Amino acid sequence: MFSQFKNKFPIDDTQWNDFTSYFKRMETPAKTILLREGEIARKLFLIEKGCVRVWFNNDGKDITFQFFFEHNTVSSIESFLKNIPSLVTLETIEPCVLWYIHKKDFNKIFEEIKNIPALREAFIDAIFERTFNYMKHFLSFIKDTPQQRYLNLINDNPQIIQRVPQHYIASYLGITKVHLSRIKSKMAKGE
Repeated sequence: MFSQFKNKFPIDDTQWNDFTSYFKRMETPAKTILLREGEIARKLFLIEKGCVRVWFNNDGKDITFQFFFEHNTVSSIESFLKNIPSLVTLETIEPCVLWYIHKKDFNKIFEEIKNIPALREAFIDAIFERTFNYMKHFLSFIKDTPQQRYLNLINDNPQIIQRVPQHYIASYLGITKVHLSRIKSKMAKGE
């Protein structure tokens, strides 16, 4: 599982094996809650297989915030790093094979990463990339129509269209399932 990451990090085999030994494997069915909104995140997950949805509750309605697929890491990062209640719920929407690391073990690795400039930079780059993706999604709600948001999703993240149920896609786009159906119908007619 970890072999595709090894080339990205310039560390020796012993240190690499030490780092990866902290991760534990788990298999979960679809619709498994990994973290509930309001809980403190104690685990960081790496997805080997499957899809995880990140969502929050808004007056009794689930609002999908993001999707994560194979080779992505997922957690409520703010909760995980700052020991504060999570603003989101993490839920599998497909059967998943996950690798997780506990916070205390992550902290041990993080202390070593701070002393290895290439690893520190890779970690910072990953955080900035995630932040950029969130910002891009947020700004699309301000400047794009729902149809444009759907087109962007098709172009930028086709695996979401292929693998995620329509009601979650509608929630992610900030529209109803009915509105999404209308958009898809309109596009199929070439309008």
